[in-house]
Amino acid sequence: MKNKKSIFNNEVSIVLCGEAGQGIKTIESILVNILKKSGLNVFATKEYMSRIRGGSNSTEIRVSNKNVKAMIKRIDILIPLDDKAINHVKDRINNETIIISDRDLIKSDYKIINIPFFQIAKEIGNTIFANVIACGVILALFKGDINILKNYLIHKFEKKGKNIIDKNIESAIKGYELGEKLYNEGVIQLNIKSDSKILNHYFLNGTEAVGYGALAGNCNFISSYPMSPSTGVLTFLSEHSKEMEVVVEQAEDEIAAVNMGLGAWYAGARALVTTSGGGFALMGEGISLSGILETPVVIHLAQRPGPATGLPTRTEQGDLELALYSGHGEFPRIILACYNIESTIKLTSTAFDLADKYQVPVVILTDQYFLDSYYNTGKIDFNIKNEDYFIKTDKDYKRYQFTKNGISPRGIPGFGNGLVMVDSDEHDESGRITEDEKVRNQMVEKRLKKLELINKSSLRPIFIGSKNYKILIVGWGSTYNSIKEAVDKLNNSEIGYLHFNQVYPINDSINDYLKKAKKTIIIENNATAQFAKLIKIKTGMDFDYKILKYSGIQFYVEELVSKIKDVIGG
Repeated sequence: MKNKKSIFNNEVSIVLCGEAGQGIKTIESILVNILKKSGLNVFATKEYMSRIRGGSNSTEIRVSNKNVKAMIKRIDILIPLDDKAINHVKDRINNETIIISDRDLIKSDYKIINIPFFQIAKEIGNTIFANVIACGVILALFKGDINILKNYLIHKFEKKGKNIIDKNIESAIKGYELGEKLYNEGVIQLNIKSDSKILNHYFLNGTEAVGYGALAGNCNFISSYPMSPSTGVLTFLSEHSKEMEVVVEQAEDEIAAVNMGLGAWYAGARALVTTSGGGFALMGEGISLSGILETPVVIHLAQRPGPATGLPTRTEQGDLELALYSGHGEFPRIILACYNIESTIKLTSTAFDLADKYQVPVVILTDQYFLDSYYNTGKIDFNIKNEDYFIKTDKDYKRYQFTKNGISPRGIPGFGNGLVMVDSDEHDESGRITEDEKVRNQMVEKRLKKLELINKSSLRPIFIGSKNYKILIVGWGSTYNSIKEAVDKLNNSEIGYLHFNQVYPINDSINDYLKKAKKTIIIENNATAQFAKLIKIKTGMDFDYKILKYSGIQFYVEELVSKIKDVIGG
């Protein structure tokens, strides 16, 4: 690797890597906020090992003249904070990668721009300050305002006292001075344009978007047993519980969590249950209970690689079939998949309305990559309206009254004069247990009839590209931004891209899109093309090509460009 002057005029990809406990998450939090406050377009995501200390964790911060929203493989600037870091990301290092680190710390043949982070931090008072020194260096390379960093540190550490604040500010200033030297000597210059409009942009990660969406859906109860990567939603709603009047219950296990959610809906609340794959597996009986009680429930399923514990801190789209087939017996459900931060608030709030309207379980699929990724956006629609679907009961109220569309008026206890009787056994219109064959048939048909309505009102997929496409790419969930950027880079007028945010039931328009294409490609973060199988059940059509990834890492944009080229030629 040549040690030469490097100037980045349009975009830069910065990766910081070290072991758990070194403050990689702190660096990410500080940098993404101060860069956004500096008027820069920022995307950030992390990958980390399942351990409290040790291992190797990294965060990618992508800064661009454009509004970037996806992960790339290329590393322009690498800051390794321990001797294992370079080996951990070596497949992403190229001949142009600049490495800034303590030369005595990193045992490597790569040429390194020497900044003794830990020695300087030790002189300030503690090696933990190395991460703030690194933040100062990076801010200076952008010619950012040091006062933005100072003010952020004051706010971030205000509860830890003046001494800690002063030490962090001293570290930031020292790092900034070192970064200024690199910039002024022309070793590294990051000339990315700032834009004052970005200062008014929203800056969220997927976890926050799901949390805000739940609040927009009038969620006032959440129950959960903590499980990565879903726990952040529980934490978010807990932090806002007083101001937003949300009851928060950390249950003893996932079975209790889903049953609490059902009980809350039965009593008239709008409840969210948040979990991950292993926890959702335990909720199967509760989901089935929702089906027969016709009591709504919204479950956020944050996917991670299985089976069993699998890779608990990595990402995958491996639980679509789990969501689709969970719960014994036959009953309708709805499955939504968050695809970008802009849409997630509305999509999550919609989940509550759909559950309430159709009296079915609604599952919201996300994954670790989506939940942990940040970017700035100015396009969030907060104009969200909600409707209560329960009624005031009279003395002749029948909870499971037969209706033409299969949806019975839903009453809640204490609101009106009627008795709201529900039972997990098969029941008649009043909710009383029955084994009558005729009533059993009527009840099964009543519940399944709702699926016809749900299907008719299913969300249409998002189409991008030329209407005269010959090649159709299909995706769902968190792959959206990566596929979109890859398609944009390919700039091929023969490509159309169809993306789904409702994956069950699938909107009928899928048939026409597939029939029109001469070549079809599906892209999924799993090993068995789960959505492709579901589409085949729906349409009878299979995909010509499947691009799949199941390593625990999201698709890199460059990776998709290469794989799509291999498929279509050119």
